[in-house]
Amino acid sequence: MMRFVDVTNDVAFRRIFGNENKTKILISFLNAMLKFEGNHRIAEVQIINPYQLLRIAGEKASIIDVRAKDMRGRQFVIEMQVAEVNGFAKRVQYYACRDYSMQINSGDNYSKLQPTFFIGILDFNFFKSKNYLSNHIILDEITHEHKLDDIKFTFIELKKFNLKANQLKTLIEKWIFFIKNAENLAVIPTDIEDEGLLEAYKDADRYSWDKEELIAYDNVFIAQRDAIGRIELAEKRAMAKGLEKGMEKGKIEEKYEVAKRCLNNGMSIELTAQISGLSVKEVAAIQKNSH
Repeated sequence: MMRFVDVTNDVAFRRIFGNENKTKILISFLNAMLKFEGNHRIAEVQIINPYQLLRIAGEKASIIDVRAKDMRGRQFVIEMQVAEVNGFAKRVQYYACRDYSMQINSGDNYSKLQPTFFIGILDFNFFKSKNYLSNHIILDEITHEHKLDDIKFTFIELKKFNLKANQLKTLIEKWIFFIKNAENLAVIPTDIEDEGLLEAYKDADRYSWDKEELIAYDNVFIAQRDAIGRIELAEKRAMAKGLEKGMEKGKIEEKYEVAKRCLNNGMSIELTAQISGLSVKEVAAIQKNSH
């Protein structure tokens, strides 16, 4: 019996995919998602921002990424986005273009630039399509010629992926199932033959984690719950303030209506002020505007 972590958790995601001592996990994932075959397959990979517990223990979990490059110099940005944020589409384009352009310095030959692949794993629905996996490239608007081919985007929308364990056929499906459902399993699925994915399941077993890692893992959820709590409290306060303002506005409007009725019945400004609760000046203004 095993107990797996939530792979979308900040600490878990980086521990599994950003472990420079277990790169076969990342290699398998990238080859599967990008459908690399033959000479295009990744054989070795260098993780640029490797998992470091002390560095990430106190970080926020809104943006979780792992950066790597293979021996050819091709760059990969794998990002786990747990919630949609304003400007998300522009930000991922900026990230990919920034990583692409930073490969060379001013004056270097452009031929040194290698392709950059952005893989976004989203825990929310972003595109209109019902497909859980989508690839985005730059094409000629009319001919669909794909000449500008150095920057590519792949997105996985977890909420659209609803396959059950017994329905999985491809390695892509098995990887996405792992990311979305590992925490709900008690054993590793029996049909896992890929070494990288098998290693990922073993690495996701809580019993293989040390105490410090488990504390950091739990702290991410605490921080998320605190953030949600702050938002809910702010919403409650705003609602209460709005109700308070509404009630106050209603009371004032009621006083004005009483004052108008008093004046229409021939009462003096002074008496109207006493009855309505408005000032003499306010009643005088009502009387002036009514003529």
